[in-house]
Amino acid sequence: MENSEIARMFELIADMREFRGDNAFRVRSYRNAARTVRDLSQRVEDLVAQGEDLTQLPYVGKSIAEKMREMVQTGTCRTLEELRKEIPPELTELLHVPRLGAQGAKQVHEKLGVSSLAELRQACEDQRVRELPGMGAKSEENVLKGIRTLESASGRVLLKEAVEQIAAIGRHLDNCDAVVHWEPAGSYRRRKETIGDLDILIKAEDRDAVTQHILHYGAIEEVLGKGEEKVSVVLGGGLQVDFRYFDAHAFGTALMYFTGSKAHNIAVRQRVQDKGWKLNEYGLYEDDHRIAGETEEEVYAELGLDWIAPELREGRGELEAAAEGNLPHLIESGDIKGDLHCHSTASDGVNSVAEMVQAARRLGYEYLCIADHSKAVSIANGLDAERLQEHLEHIREVDAAYEDFWLLAGIEVDILKDGTLDLPESLLRELDWVTASTHFYLELSEEEMTRRLVAAVETGVVDCIAHPFMRLIGKRDMIQFDVDRVFEACRANGVCVEVNAHPERLDLPDIYARHARDMGLGIVLDTDAHSGADLGLINYGVGMARRGWLQAADVMNTKPAGELREWIRTCRNKKK
Repeated sequence: MENSEIARMFELIADMREFRGDNAFRVRSYRNAARTVRDLSQRVEDLVAQGEDLTQLPYVGKSIAEKMREMVQTGTCRTLEELRKEIPPELTELLHVPRLGAQGAKQVHEKLGVSSLAELRQACEDQRVRELPGMGAKSEENVLKGIRTLESASGRVLLKEAVEQIAAIGRHLDNCDAVVHWEPAGSYRRRKETIGDLDILIKAEDRDAVTQHILHYGAIEEVLGKGEEKVSVVLGGGLQVDFRYFDAHAFGTALMYFTGSKAHNIAVRQRVQDKGWKLNEYGLYEDDHRIAGETEEEVYAELGLDWIAPELREGRGELEAAAEGNLPHLIESGDIKGDLHCHSTASDGVNSVAEMVQAARRLGYEYLCIADHSKAVSIANGLDAERLQEHLEHIREVDAAYEDFWLLAGIEVDILKDGTLDLPESLLRELDWVTASTHFYLELSEEEMTRRLVAAVETGVVDCIAHPFMRLIGKRDMIQFDVDRVFEACRANGVCVEVNAHPERLDLPDIYARHARDMGLGIVLDTDAHSGADLGLINYGVGMARRGWLQAADVMNTKPAGELREWIRTCRNKKK
């Protein structure tokens, strides 16, 4: 029972309760529990086995803790099963359509007889949704856009869920003596934000023994096929896993082939053909003579290329760079010296300022910025000017207790519809770090959103734009703005852009992170942590940064505390 499965069950309970019209507080409690479980670095199953007090986890009370234990022990819980008898799960899919909402979902079901996404699409195309109270042609158009967003993510899981599944599968494979070596490939190895399926390559002393061991893996829901070369299964959450067997002499070429991407493999094969050779998953051949195949490194070397990190294998110029010896030395998690965007109990975080500091110090960080929400985000208990002033004083007190750690006083200030900021600029200038972001009016036209962001950047008090595209992967599309105009304004005004490491955001996406680097912008890699445990999500942001060709020198929070302090001081002096 992996965390992603437990989180999925809590989300389903929340969906069904919301559809039923239950108390909003109860619905939110289940969504908070799902978020806690999904972001945990430890497995709930392990915590239960160790007898840990689950109520010590954020947003987990006695009732939620009991359900978590029940899920681990039985694979479900009584509350969920009772709701399933009352509400077909397919109805709750309607709740996931952006901008439809619980009331809209109930309306289309009760008044139009809609019970699935397909039926909702048809109702929109027939222009029946616009006739409902509170709807209209624009709302109907937005619902159609939301359906397309959901369909584009159908059959894929977030990278974090895939990481959990690989870890669990790995524990199972490691318990089989006949497994010599195993390694995941595919989009997982390239660290894409979503994963369609998993490919796992295996060297085995006895393939039959390994196959039997695989088939005893408890998370398997369906066996699609098994043979001498491959075992294909579907896990409980619907994720397909292909276990592929290869001998040692072919493992390198197999790993290259199944890592992909398609564009990268086509470019590699073209280079092979130019030499008059042949390449497949079993080896690199000159005529019938295998000249390489045991490792990726030797295959690339035979082709006159430096080894290419999996995150770069997207057909975006990596072969040319490898041939010229110009591949970047990609950033690594160990390069990060601190986090400049996290929250505390002052807004919607679950840990105090002091607890966040301790979590950062355990990671070996030299600094941390507390950047709680401003007042516009009322649902997150955002800070007004008076509360921010008090919060600033508290942060200064905590910071004074440490000689070897720098606690920055910051804010995540909302950019209002007209581009002004949600708090007085005079107060913002007192802070060590000002992160600005949009949370509302996300449907503005490209031109309106561009003017809004540029206006905020040009205030002279903003240090960084957080999660610039406001995407929630598979749930909310990116906002539209002229990237070059906004990035140029950031460059001209000394404003950084953020690669947000939360697995549901990973924003900036890879191609825009690379574009920001190429334009000479400062880039910050943050977690947007709402708890101490969330700071560990930095690895997902590092993966996205690597896909964007970023090196440690491209990321501002790889600087030691002293250098970062001086860099901020210099930037701010230029803005005066």
